[in-house]
Amino acid sequence: MEKADIGLIGLAVMGQNLVLNMADHGYRVAVYNRTTDKVDEFVNGPAQGKNIIGTHSVEELVASLEKPRKVMLMVKAGDVVDRFIDRLVPVLEPGDVIIDGGNSYYVDSTRRTQYLRGLGLRFIGTGISGGEEGARHGPSIMPGGDVEAWPLVRDIFQSIAARVDGESCCQWVGQDGAGHFVKMVHNGIEYGDMQLICEAYALMNNALGMSYQRMHEVFSEWNAGVLDSYLIEITADILAMNDEDGEPLVEKILDTAGQKGTGKWTGINALELGVPLTLIGEAVFARVLSSLKDERVHAATILGPRPDRVITGSEDDNIRALHDALYASKIISYAQGFMLMREAATEQGWDLNYGNIALMWRGGCIIRSAFLGNIKAAYDSNPQLQNLALDAFFTDALKTAESGWRDAVTLAVNNGIPAPAFVSALSYFDGYRSERLPANLLQAQRDYFGAHSYERVDRPRGEFFHTDWTGHGGKVASTTYEA
Repeated sequence: MEKADIGLIGLAVMGQNLVLNMADHGYRVAVYNRTTDKVDEFVNGPAQGKNIIGTHSVEELVASLEKPRKVMLMVKAGDVVDRFIDRLVPVLEPGDVIIDGGNSYYVDSTRRTQYLRGLGLRFIGTGISGGEEGARHGPSIMPGGDVEAWPLVRDIFQSIAARVDGESCCQWVGQDGAGHFVKMVHNGIEYGDMQLICEAYALMNNALGMSYQRMHEVFSEWNAGVLDSYLIEITADILAMNDEDGEPLVEKILDTAGQKGTGKWTGINALELGVPLTLIGEAVFARVLSSLKDERVHAATILGPRPDRVITGSEDDNIRALHDALYASKIISYAQGFMLMREAATEQGWDLNYGNIALMWRGGCIIRSAFLGNIKAAYDSNPQLQNLALDAFFTDALKTAESGWRDAVTLAVNNGIPAPAFVSALSYFDGYRSERLPANLLQAQRDYFGAHSYERVDRPRGEFFHTDWTGHGGKVASTTYEA
């Protein structure tokens, strides 16, 4: 029997659609699922007539593969991945490749790369974005791990990935856990994008009192301009959808947001690396706050309703302000995400190509948007760019949007409508461009109560001082350290 080009374990929605995508591109695929009935259902259903082989054990799957064997895991992140790796190791040979295509934590991918390398096996940990539709017709694929494995899977991955302007939305990211780290940041930015859109919607709905039809029209218009993106597009569709009774369906949906943890991982890593990822952090906390539904309902009866509506300017003026706030805040969110990747690359020794990362996100993935082309251009022009906001294109965009951005935040504050992502983005913008921040007072406080010492503006950096603030303290300072 003719051998398969690649094997895939895990026939949930993403797994099935990736297999069908591979088969459509001329690859012969062997499949296995722990519940073997699912294999038969798939082979005799969606995969019928396609170049797909059903197998009923890991051993049968591996035996059906062309050497060097390539086995892709599309299973739940965590222990399940390790258990399948343990089952594969005894039946694979040196030079074979194991690919983890789930949403694994990048530290686990680093560990698995090094562990399997020690056994003579190759490992790829790859982020895949785009959901069911992307998996079937072209996702964004972000591979990292053992660079020696990349040539063995490159043709398959780049064939099935989305394409923009003729370029595949799949490029090698970097060694060890780099691929899954970049996917984690992608998901964090996704959290931020979604929260920003929700804040614009809340202000349209609760402050401006716009109808759902009008909001649908506005988001559709926005999708034809600089905000052109998948999430803006689907938001316009959602706002136009009515329930069976003719009322807007979104009004019937409970306002408690779920999450799978990747946004939280992004925030935790930002804290560990000392990167001010404020907008994404607020987006995660907004979901957490939304989950306190019963508590919020009770608090509303005690803390009272919002203030009376305070609206200045015309509806068109306020819509323009919301547009500018959304665009400027989105720029800040991406700037913070790329800052995080830059810091992680320095710590981990990864050689990340930020232009290629922007390219991979231009198609197939959830955060795909037109302005990722501008991000790619920024990093192609200056690969060492410290902050996206310092690129001329984005500097001009932020300055142009600033007035409307402030008006939108004022609209939210005056009408008691929470807009944590808009506010945190603007605060970051103001903080990042401030020559002097009140941290001088903070350092004095730390030195007062903990003798933590401080640097002086009239002395060289790296020289630390301690003051006996009370007159009866000691002269010995606490050990200094970098936060």
